[in-house]
Amino acid sequence: MLELQDISFTYIDQAVINKLSFVAQQGQNIAVIGESGCGKSTLLKLIYGLYDLDSGSISYNGNPILGPKYNLIPGEEYIKYLAQDFDLMPFITVEENVGKFLSNIYRDIKKARVHELLEMVEMTKFAKVKAKYLSGGQQQRVALARVLALEPQILLLDEPFSQIDSFRKNALRRNVFQYLKEKKITCIIATHDSTDVLSFSDKSIVMQHGKIIAEESPQQLYLHPTNKYVASLFGEVNELELDGKVHLIYPHQLKLDPKGPLKGIVQQCYFRGSHYLVEVTIDKQSVFFESSSPLEKGQPIALKKSIF
Repeated sequence: MLELQDISFTYIDQAVINKLSFVAQQGQNIAVIGESGCGKSTLLKLIYGLYDLDSGSISYNGNPILGPKYNLIPGEEYIKYLAQDFDLMPFITVEENVGKFLSNIYRDIKKARVHELLEMVEMTKFAKVKAKYLSGGQQQRVALARVLALEPQILLLDEPFSQIDSFRKNALRRNVFQYLKEKKITCIIATHDSTDVLSFSDKSIVMQHGKIIAEESPQQLYLHPTNKYVASLFGEVNELELDGKVHLIYPHQLKLDPKGPLKGIVQQCYFRGSHYLVEVTIDKQSVFFESSSPLEKGQPIALKKSIF
């Protein structure tokens, strides 16, 4: 069990992490979300032991995780951290990067392990290519394979799919998170991508100004956001007054209805593939909803909430 108790960290007189606490059970996948600058990346670095805490404690199975004041080489062997800069060695091949920390005593076992990981991140055909010749997305996939090579007990991922092509990203996510579940590896992922949160996390933590402001299952956070900031992390959201109460309503929760209470004028219509995202003005406020067909700019419409 990974446990953080009232941890605080200050950088140049600015509190980046402020009395933050949470627990991660073995094999649990926790997504940390929030706007840029809220402290997500710093939190991962503190867990890894790259920085010293101002106060509080971080422990794993009762053993403290300490910073550079106490360790000549920061970090623990059972924790792996994938930063946004990847830290690959540019002048050696992809397979050499992935197998860098694997033992050379049993070469056949090492070769099989590297091949397994390259298959998982779909980089087998680049095995003999030097890292410097790879694109950013390819480097990110190799870096992901490398941090998994020694099967850590805790894996810290900072925006691990940010540079990977959309058509490849979904399959890669499924492969990686299924692997982590099978191996019971605890994963803390800092991300801006709502898919990482909704589809794969067991628990989601929302950060703002270095604090945790919400901690729930992804389903609970999405369906019952505590405020507009939380809801907006999952995409467009409308804040509307209905029946004397303020509601947070996602675009798909509104539908056209001639008798609907919300009267507005169409301003823009954006094609999204499976639907159109329509922007309307209602009482001088921009409101978004989804439509199966395009609507003309200037067209008067009426809406009602379709899901309560």
